[in-house]
This record gives sequence, C-alpha cells and structure tokens, in this order.
Amino acid sequence: MAAISTYLANKLLDHTLRNVAYTPPSTVYLALYTSNPGAGDTGTEVSGGGYARQVVTFNPASAGQVVNSADVVFPVATASWGTITHVGVRDAATGGNLLYYAALSTVKTIAAGDQIKFPAGQLSFSMA
Repeated sequence: MAAISTYLANKLLDHTLRNVAYTPPSTVYLALYTSNPGAGDTGTEVSGGGYARQVVTFNPASAGQVVNSADVVFPVATASWGTITHVGVRDAATGGNLLYYAALSTVKTIAAGDQIKFPAGQLSFSMA
C-alpha cells in the first residue's frame, strides 16, 4: 500500500486549508530503496553501481488513485544494488523531497548485470 510523505502532507494541508501556495514538480522520479523510507524520508536509497532515479509519468487520477502510464526502466546495474524493498516518488533527479512511497509486493535483489523494470500500470499510488 502506498503512503504519502510528511513533506507532501504538510504542503497539501497548507495549500488546501491555509491558502498557502504549493507548486507541484513538473517532473517526478522513481527511486529504489533497500529499506522503508517512511513518511520522514529516512530509508536507504540505492546508490552507486550505475543507479539513477528514473522519470515516471502517471495516468490521470481516478477513484483517488494513479498508475504509471509508461514503463519505468532502470539502467543495468554495474555493481550490486542490494535487495530492493520499496519505491518512492521524488521531486528531483537527485536530492529533493520524497512525495509518496510504497513497499514492493515482491522484493528483488539486484546484482551486477541485472536490470529492474516496472511495466506501465504496475505502479499504483493512492490517497483513498
């Protein structure tokens, strides 16, 4: 089940209930984690070995949920990335803020030479 980060929850609450402007990012990125980032963005994101966050696009929201509209393909790992347990949607290619996060239904160990792909429609984030 997907969850919202504390950062985004605060931004949305201030925007909708206090009339404080929030400008959403024009591009969002999928990040891979070897531990739960949690609402406070404290998990361990993959690093090194050719890893880079990937742009992710979503279909229009329906029933409080969005799904990815295109495949998200990460580069071939040049070294072990460890066991991927969670994904996160972030507002920058590096650094930035965590927006949403979710545990994978099946964890995946990425060794050198492996590649991970999320086909269109496989990633789902909701606020319901």
